Amino acid sequence: MILECFKYQGTGNDFVLIDNRNKEIVLTTEQIKWLCDRRFGIGSDGLILLELEEGLDFKMVYYNSDGNESSMCGNGGRCITAFAKRLGIIETEAKFMAIDGLHDAKIKDEFVSLKMNDVKHIETGKNFYYLNTGSPHYVKFVDDIDSLDVFTEGKNIRYNERFMDVGTNVNFIQKKEHELVVRTYERGVENETLSCGTGVTASALIAALTGNSSTKNNCFIKTLGGNLNVTFEKVLENNFYNIWLEGPALFVFKTTIMIED
Repeated sequence: MILECFKYQGTGNDFVLIDNRNKEIVLTTEQIKWLCDRRFGIGSDGLILLELEEGLDFKMVYYNSDGNESSMCGNGGRCITAFAKRLGIIETEAKFMAIDGLHDAKIKDEFVSLKMNDVKHIETGKNFYYLNTGSPHYVKFVDDIDSLDVFTEGKNIRYNERFMDVGTNVNFIQKKEHELVVRTYERGVENETLSCGTGVTASALIAALTGNSSTKNNCFIKTLGGNLNVTFEKVLENNFYNIWLEGPALFVFKTTIMIED
């Protein structure tokens, strides 16, 4: 089987995108894993199928690089919006279905804003916070984020007794001047990624909750792959709505690749 694939990245969080509006492409877990492999395939943090959805612009079907369908991916949602514009499906706005429900998106040039789901519950633990922004996220403040061994520390949390079966993404955050620095260990990738959209969103809300956001309704984020912005409104102590994840979503290349059936 010959596949036409498009590579996109959002602050270094990269994806293989495939137009599957005709529903002819059915990939196995091993095929997806191979396509995402950085040595033997195209290489990416995940794979996304763009499919049709009645009454909406499109549907997003997301797989982690381990080949398994996963929960919502924020940067992936921004990249598929840019992909939909390239395909001529949308112009400046989109409404699409993802695994966690409906999402609105806006695009201007290479800058994409994605509306995230409301967050109505945040668990406060001993030295950590836990919340779901379309994907589950563990968030922890650290003192020296630059020297932190994110792979080892993140893996220990992701595979601890509580999270071993289902897994969680793990975010380490530190406030530096007017911005929040975020580093994330992603489940499904099982490594640190250069950026994680739902993780950045979760981290921004925790910063707001603890008085560490840039402003009352905005948080500037610095990741290893680049800068993002999260805007939000808050009611009560830990109830956030009108949450938008904003940043670049860039086309990298287009290719065709032969994959064994």
